[in-house]
Amino acid sequence: MSKWIKKGDKVVVTSGNSKGLSGKVLTRKVDKVVVQGVNIRKKHVKRRSQEQTSEIVQMEMPIHISNVSLCDSSDRPVKVKVRLNQGIKELFYLDGDKDVVFRQVKKSK
Repeated sequence: MSKWIKKGDKVVVTSGNSKGLSGKVLTRKVDKVVVQGVNIRKKHVKRRSQEQTSEIVQMEMPIHISNVSLCDSSDRPVKVKVRLNQGIKELFYLDGDKDVVFRQVKKSK
């Protein structure tokens, strides 16, 4: 399931200190994602020049991709499935008894 998460998707954290928080995926590396507003840490930045001042910056740190799940509009985690619809792959999830299309999958060579 985690292979379908990409930059720009809305996800919810399913385990860890930030459990229950949701946000948009800012970046994704192989097995880590950075989610907006989740896993915020403080970093002390040194002064590099006379004009610049030293400061404490809050920044989002990576979280393992197994700790997040795609979510619907009401921030509930969903399990997406793949189907082929007129030659186009699309991700969808079940909401009650109806199918809701999450997004289309780009066709790879």
